[in-house]
Amino acid sequence: MSKRDFYEVLGVAKNASDEEIKKAYRKLAMKFHPDRNQGDAAKEAEVKFKEGKEAYEMLSDPQKRAAYDQYGHAGVDPNMRGPGGAGAEGFGGFGEAFGDIFGDIFGQARRGGGGGRQVYRGNDLSYAMEITLEEAASGKDAQIRIPSWDDCDTCHGTGAKPGTSAQTCSTCHGSGQVQMRQGFFSVQQTCPHCRGSGKIIPDPCTSCHGQGKIKRQKTLEVKIPAGIDDGMRIRSSGNGEPGTNGGPPGDLFIEIRTKKHDIFERDGDDLHCSVPISFTTAALGGEIAVPTLAGEAAIDIPEGTQNDKQFRLRGKGVKGLRSSFPGDLYCHITIETPVKLTEHQRKLLKELDESLKKGGAKHSPAEGGWTDKLRKFFN
Repeated sequence: MSKRDFYEVLGVAKNASDEEIKKAYRKLAMKFHPDRNQGDAAKEAEVKFKEGKEAYEMLSDPQKRAAYDQYGHAGVDPNMRGPGGAGAEGFGGFGEAFGDIFGDIFGQARRGGGGGRQVYRGNDLSYAMEITLEEAASGKDAQIRIPSWDDCDTCHGTGAKPGTSAQTCSTCHGSGQVQMRQGFFSVQQTCPHCRGSGKIIPDPCTSCHGQGKIKRQKTLEVKIPAGIDDGMRIRSSGNGEPGTNGGPPGDLFIEIRTKKHDIFERDGDDLHCSVPISFTTAALGGEIAVPTLAGEAAIDIPEGTQNDKQFRLRGKGVKGLRSSFPGDLYCHITIETPVKLTEHQRKLLKELDESLKKGGAKHSPAEGGWTDKLRKFFN
């Protein structure tokens, strides 16, 4: 059976650029890859995949493409010693393109430079810091103790017992990677023997157990910015776990947790508090002192103030991290009912109650409205 024209196989014109040829092959390989075709279609897909592989192998190499353009299939026949014979030069640019396509299919786009060992970034660490509302509002400088990894004093970071040294891994020959063949294509993986380091330590250091590093504790200075809120995180770059094979360290994330306050509750930049007053003050009115984060403030209670009345003090909240102005303080009035009354006090209250009833609904507007609603409901 005669071979199809390579340009026809890839679906490109004879004057197609190298990039157009590469894109066409990527598209074909993705469509007919064996892992994407199962059942009855698998056999036909495998044939077309191999056909496309051969076409790209020849057209991606300038010398082979020139020979094919001049002599056709005979110019690149491996059994002939022509200028474009495939036996003359490996696979040309095929390996690079196929590696890219393999990465697209299996999500393995990351490759070590020049076959070198793989390096990995260290893991991030998390630290929970509990602060007060006052500290969150004004900011603070704090010190925390976190784990650190220092070179082992015994082996000086080599991981090998003093007097010995690490050896080149015999499995990957120091590259940190091995090739696993599956059918007609291969997969590059981290060496399972040395775990990508490229070296084996026959006699590990007894102090660090071959790790080359010892876990210790260090003190870190942390600046808590004013206005930070509960649940926010501060990032400290490079203070996470160390990387592998010389990779960069991870980061430390300090998560802020605000302690429950005895008086205030925070809602964004605003503060809320409950202010108890006597029913006499609520009835007669007067000035009361209320707390703020900056000290005391005064509120004028008007005559006849009802329970749950809300008073707003502008600018007495918290200035958030991204805010231009501080929030407000909301004081919620709670009217206290007197307890443990003396007989004299009871008598006075009864006299007051009788006097209020004689005045009618004008003294208790809410109660009068409630009575009207009940009357309508039952009728």
